[in-house]
Amino acid sequence: MLISVIIPCRNEEKFIEKCITSVREFQLPVNTEIEILIIDGISDDNTASVVLGLMQKDSRIQLIINEKRYQVVALNLGIKHAKGEYILRLDAHAIYPENYLMLNYITLNKTNADNVGGVIITLPGSDNYGAQLVQALTTHKFGVGNSGFRIGATEGESDTVPYGFFKKSLIEKVGFYNEQLVSGEDYEFNVRIKKNKGKIWLNPLIQVQYFNQSSLFRFIKKQFVREGHYNAYMWYLAPYTFTFRHSIPGAFAIGIIGGIMLSFISSLIFYIFTTIILLYALFALISSVQQASRYRKISFVLVLPFCFFIFHLFYGLGIISGIFKILFQLAPIKKSNT
Repeated sequence: MLISVIIPCRNEEKFIEKCITSVREFQLPVNTEIEILIIDGISDDNTASVVLGLMQKDSRIQLIINEKRYQVVALNLGIKHAKGEYILRLDAHAIYPENYLMLNYITLNKTNADNVGGVIITLPGSDNYGAQLVQALTTHKFGVGNSGFRIGATEGESDTVPYGFFKKSLIEKVGFYNEQLVSGEDYEFNVRIKKNKGKIWLNPLIQVQYFNQSSLFRFIKKQFVREGHYNAYMWYLAPYTFTFRHSIPGAFAIGIIGGIMLSFISSLIFYIFTTIILLYALFALISSVQQASRYRKISFVLVLPFCFFIFHLFYGLGIISGIFKILFQLAPIKKSNT
């Protein structure tokens, strides 16, 4: 039996060797082999050179060029090139334990699920203070909400899983990843599986160490430019993906802007808005104290409350901006008539 491991990447010189090395050390089911497909989006750094060097050591590794560069395109390219009965979709910005593939394989066959995955252990993407702040923001419920595959996961059916392990035949049932979604493609793919009466299964024993953004600026920029915009685009292209919890940042941003504007014309609104902001500040402070204790960074108590606010606000502004771009036909997407 052959399992195809698909790893899209672009400018991952810093992480790609560690990622592939961890994949090469996977424990395999009996009578099973793997092929490792690296789909590179024309990297500007030495990512491709590193992969070519590893190919000299391991014939299982293949390098595929993704001329369109986007990760979602790389995923479909990898699936089309895959010769295996099973697909393991990974991320180059991570490293995996030896039992990662084995646990996915056992879980899929034990639960008869259509797609399985585990939980993300978030690590700072660099040694700087900003990367440590990003780690703190994305590992607390106040920051990322009830994201099961990040925080407090329990085994069972889920709406989505990070990355994923599935039979290649699943593509015949639900189709490929939606290439219009530069971000959010995994979530839409998983919800589409459920829409087609499939089952997504999360096993918290399946764990991956993921390296987050290397700076706070890069993280906030990603929330506004990609995550926020493409959340709105995803709802437009695939309305079945809409959930209330994903819309909260947008409502938060509208509330902040509207509250500030309306507070000048109504004292009642001013007091209500001020009360809500004070409650938010209290929750942000409590969360910051918890993260300061968790990561032993006393400065987080003073800095994180503002970071939580900026994170939530810019993510929400990204959603609002995405909605306006859709309304004024400026979005880089087109809804199919079929």
